[in-house]
Amino acid sequence: MPITDFLERNVKLYGDEIALVELNPEVGENRRTSWKEYGLMEATSKEAYRREITWNVFDEKANRFANMLISRGVKRGDKVAILMYNCLEWLPIYFGILKIGAIAVPFNFRYSADEIQYCVNLAKVDVIVFGPEFIGRIESIAEELSRGRLLIYTGDNCPKFAESYREMTADYPSTAPAVVLSDEDDAAIYFSSGTTGFPKAILHKHRSLTQGAEMEQIHHEITHEDNFLCIPPLYHTGAKFHWFGSLVAGSCAVLLKGTAPEHIINTVAAEGCTIVWLLVPWAQDILDSLDSGVLKKEELKLDQWRLMHIGAQPVPPSMIKRWKEYFPNHQYDTNYGLSESAGPGCVHLGMENTHKIGAIGIAGYRWECKVVDDEGNVVEQGGVGELCVKGPGLMVCYYENQEETKNVLKDGWLYTGDMAMQDEDGFYFLVDRKKDVIVSGGENIYPVQVEAFLRNHNKIKDSAIIGLPDKRLGEIAGAIIELKDGVECSEEEINLFCKELPRYKRPAKIIFAVIPRNATGKIEKPALRKQYGAEHLVAIQNRS
Repeated sequence: MPITDFLERNVKLYGDEIALVELNPEVGENRRTSWKEYGLMEATSKEAYRREITWNVFDEKANRFANMLISRGVKRGDKVAILMYNCLEWLPIYFGILKIGAIAVPFNFRYSADEIQYCVNLAKVDVIVFGPEFIGRIESIAEELSRGRLLIYTGDNCPKFAESYREMTADYPSTAPAVVLSDEDDAAIYFSSGTTGFPKAILHKHRSLTQGAEMEQIHHEITHEDNFLCIPPLYHTGAKFHWFGSLVAGSCAVLLKGTAPEHIINTVAAEGCTIVWLLVPWAQDILDSLDSGVLKKEELKLDQWRLMHIGAQPVPPSMIKRWKEYFPNHQYDTNYGLSESAGPGCVHLGMENTHKIGAIGIAGYRWECKVVDDEGNVVEQGGVGELCVKGPGLMVCYYENQEETKNVLKDGWLYTGDMAMQDEDGFYFLVDRKKDVIVSGGENIYPVQVEAFLRNHNKIKDSAIIGLPDKRLGEIAGAIIELKDGVECSEEEINLFCKELPRYKRPAKIIFAVIPRNATGKIEKPALRKQYGAEHLVAIQNRS
């Protein structure tokens, strides 16, 4: 069945009940982590603090957007990009696209103008819906984007190069468009990147979205009485597919614009949230605030909070042990997944398996897993190989990229590029990544991009970016820099140069050294990680 059927069912069963709440708490200047670092907006007025919509209003907004698109010539199979921060409009726009058989194309809000242009061309986007935070980036490429494309702006004071979402949708009917969908219709394109950092467009059918939704509801036993707190951005398959579990249950969800520990905990208490999905840094911040006494658990109403689960990066078992000390009655789960496998859950720990913390888990609902060697043969239990997954949530392909598709889809199996092993109890553990992608705070850092940037410095001969262990973020980017002969350069000079990069891509540690390369000219990163990763870990331990 198409994913839109769940929305239409919820209207019939729960139409007047709250579907979504948007919270935008005001924050002071002394925040440890700003909202803008995560691409989230601060409240500009008291009225912006809290908004909500029912399932009826959700569906009406989706239908108006759908009918407007049809009137402008958008048809089945056309691509509609979404470049917006989390807000109440995000999901109705997404479902409006799906309702007419068009393909939703969520964009990472960190994309530069060049990356936006690249992805627009790669996915052959026909319509771009963007929020006020992206006016500058869109305006810089508006002349190119507007050639044969519709640009829709969702905020106030619409720029001249776009059309206003509010004005465009105001007079269109709130009834569903007369478009018949099936689970084999194309539904969405998500973007992923390889070690080079160039995005690949991942095409999914409705069946993938429905599989992810039903799997999430089953894995976490979500009922109509649950309330899901969603903090990560909705362009991520992780955030959206976890919310899909609420869609299946017809239950409420809260979109929180902010990551401060006090806002997360206060929201759980005030809104009665029962399920919270956290990234490792946010969970770590909450624990640190509890340890320091900044947060006092006993002063808040948290008894209804039943499940905390984590994904997007490896989870330190020691952190979960600390969590259980503060919240002994919490259920816990971790989820493994890829955009190619319709987000999180193709492998999951399971709420009943906290004795196996450290593992990514077992095959998820309707999924199969195996670990293979370089020839594709299944390795013996306990052996290390590449993790492969198979199930109804697999992507159709990398859009218009047959070669890359053939590299990862073989006989119905997705070759993930992650190295894993299976223990005697059947649980899978990640060992290493084939790719050199650094996962820092749930965000991917692609070393080749940063290395290329650093080589533009007139004193740098060569550069290599590797992941170094970090207590809060999981990993940080370490830059090994080889200077040109006869020149001197300081860390401060490199850090100043790197301010042109987005904050999350900036190297957190600078190391001046010779960079080893093999006979084919490739950087010997395993050797660098072995040397500097171990040294960095010792330094961390000595400081603690």
